[in-house]
Amino acid sequence: MTVQFHSMAQFLAMGKYAAYVWPSYGLTLLAVVLNIAWARRLLAQAKTEARRRLAAQEQAA
Repeated sequence: MTVQFHSMAQFLAMGKYAAYVWPSYGLTLLAVVLNIAWARRLLAQAKTEARRRLAAQEQAA
């Protein structure tokens, strides 16, 4: 196995493509984090709505 980068600075520079590589990683990470946050928020809303409906159904019975 050969080492492609001899220093951390050289790795971070990504062979002069850092201006394209790191923002792509950043946008991907942002999309994943937002997707998880929205899914958790929607799950919490769905649970709240289900509990509300169940309570209303129990009161009607």
